[in-house]
Amino acid sequence: MYQLARFFLFFFNPEKAHHIAFWFFKQLQRCPFLLKMVSKNYHKYDKPITLFGVKFPNRVGLAAGLDKDAEVFDALGALGFGHIEIGTITPKGQPGNSQPRLFRLVKDKALINRMGFNNSGMTVAKQRLEKRKTEVIICGNIGKNKVTPNEEALNDYEKVFLELFPVVDYFVVNVSSPNTPNLRELQNKEPLKRILSRLMIVNKQQNTSKPILLKIAPDLSFSQIDDVLEIIKEVGINGIVATNTTIERSPLSTDKKIVEKLGDGGLSGRPLTKRSTEIIRYISQKTGGKLPIIGVGGIMTKADALEKIQAGASLIQLYTGFIYGGPGLIKKINKQIIENQ
Repeated sequence: MYQLARFFLFFFNPEKAHHIAFWFFKQLQRCPFLLKMVSKNYHKYDKPITLFGVKFPNRVGLAAGLDKDAEVFDALGALGFGHIEIGTITPKGQPGNSQPRLFRLVKDKALINRMGFNNSGMTVAKQRLEKRKTEVIICGNIGKNKVTPNEEALNDYEKVFLELFPVVDYFVVNVSSPNTPNLRELQNKEPLKRILSRLMIVNKQQNTSKPILLKIAPDLSFSQIDDVLEIIKEVGINGIVATNTTIERSPLSTDKKIVEKLGDGGLSGRPLTKRSTEIIRYISQKTGGKLPIIGVGGIMTKADALEKIQAGASLIQLYTGFIYGGPGLIKKINKQIIENQ
C-alpha cells in the first residue's frame, strides 16, 4: 500500500510531497474512530520501556524535522511511533531558508535538507500541543532563531523551554543542525555548558522537572564527543541523541556533479547508518552504558534498528527511513525487537 503512495508522492518535489502527505495526516486526525482503528493495527507489537522517568509505549520514535510545527503528531503516533519529536521550535516563527531546500537522492536512499528551522514559533506549537487527542509521548526539540547571535542564544533556548514545558514530556536541545549559520559553534565546550547549565537551573525551578537531552552532530571527532560527555556528566542532563544530519558527502554513490549542484545541507539516510552507529557504540562504551542514548541516523531496515540498539541505544528514531519505508517499517522494527529479546 505504502509503496503505491510513495510512487505517487515521488512524482512531486520533496517539499510538495511533504505537504500532500500532511494533508492526509490532518484528515486522519479529524476522525477519532479512524485514528483509533489505525493505532490498534500499527501498535500491535508495542512493548513499553521506561527511560529517564518517561514510559514509552515502544522503542521507535519519529525524529525532529518532519512534524516541525506540531501539526500531525496524533496521526503520526497512530501509525506506530511511540514518541514524536516536534520541531525544531524557535521563540519566533521564521520561514527558514529559501526554496528549493529539500532533495531526494533515491539511488542512495538519502535526503539532503537545508530547511533552516522553518516553524511558526513556540506559541503556535504550544497551542497545538494543548489539543493533544492521544497519549503519544511528545518531545520538544528546541533551538534559536536565525537572527539571534550565538552570544544571546541562551535566551532563546530558555524562552522555548519555558513556553513548551507544560505541553511536552521531555526536551532535546538542538545545537547540531548544519542549516542555521554558526549554530554548531554552540557545541563547543563553553557555550554548550552555559546553555545546558542554565536549562537545568530553570528546570529545577519548576514544580516538577522534565528530562533534557542533547542532540549532537555525526561530524564531531571522538575527542570532541569526550568533551560533550564531560559536560553532560557535570551538568547532569538526562541523555543524548546521536545523531543529527551530516555535512559529509563522501559516502554517496550519486554522481558528484549532481550532488554539488544541490548545494549545502544536512545529509540523512543510508549514508549515515555506519557513522551514527559508531558514535552510539562509542558513547555507550565510554559511559559504561549508563547514559541513555536515542539512536537516529540511517535506520532504513529492521536490521539497522536492531544494530543501533545492540550498539547501546535505548530508543531509536526514524526520519528518512520513514520517508522511504513508510509506517510498515515501524511495525517491522517493533516486532524484530520483541523477537530478539
